[in-house]
This record gives sequence, structure tokens and C-alpha cells, in this order.
Amino acid sequence: MCGGPLEVLAGRELGDSMRFRAIREAVEFELNSFHFYKLARDRAQSLAQRAVLERLYEAELDHLHELEEKYHAHLDRETVELSADHDKLLDNWLFKGLRVGSKTGVKDLYEIALEMERRTRDHFRKLAGELPAGLEKDLCGELAAEEEEHVAMLEGELEGLG
Repeated sequence: MCGGPLEVLAGRELGDSMRFRAIREAVEFELNSFHFYKLARDRAQSLAQRAVLERLYEAELDHLHELEEKYHAHLDRETVELSADHDKLLDNWLFKGLRVGSKTGVKDLYEIALEMERRTRDHFRKLAGELPAGLEKDLCGELAAEEEEHVAMLEGELEGLG
């Protein structure tokens, strides 16, 4: 995509990618977000809420598949389709203070999604700052950059709402 030649980077062979905390947490966050949006979508009170939550749900599913492909972090389909413990899920730090109710508007839903993406991005930035130079630190940087792309995309969609 950059127009330059491909090159193999030494020391970038992941092996079992799930041995890396960064990848395990990235998959966990995407899976939890996927379940959060699925739960919210299933409880949506209005068509507008349902439409936005369906779009966010699908985006999280796409992100999860991207992680699986990019980092070879393959999940069993049962894990993706498994109903999460709703109370435990909503108590997760990623969702603290974020709730979808009958009066939650479309812009509010985007603000909730943005907050989740920012929390995830900030988590990987912080983790990268704590790790010594090396592959896992680089992975945290990549994951933070991916989350920053998600933030920018959602901000663009939110601006488009007027």
C-alpha cells in the first residue's frame, strides 16, 4: 500500500501469538466489545439505536477477524457466539460508566463507542511505555495505532451526523 518493496523483518516471527499479553488483551477487548454491542443491540428500544448498534457490532466483529488474520489468533466459533455473563461484562473496566438506555441517542452511542476505543488505545500506549524494547512493545504500538484509526473513523462518522 505504501508503494515500496516488501521486506522481511528479522525477529518478527510470532510463533504462538497468544503468548503475547498484548495480543491476548487485544483479542479479549475486541471480543468483549463485540458482546457489549450485541447485548446493547438486542436490548435496543428504537430502530435508530438498533441500526447504529448493529453497525458497531459488525465493526467489532470485523476487527476481531482482522486480529485473527493478522496475528494468527484463531478463536473457536463457540467463543465468539457464546453469551457473555452480562453483569460481569458490564463491570469490565472498558465499559465502566458506559450504558445504553432507552433515551440514548445516536450521537450518544457514537460517544460511547469513541470512549471504548480511546480507553483501549490508551491501554496499549501505557503498556508499551512499561515494556522493554522488543517485539511485544512494538505490538503494543501497532495495536494502539489501530485503535487510533478506529477513533478517527468514529469521529468522522460522528461529524457526519451534524
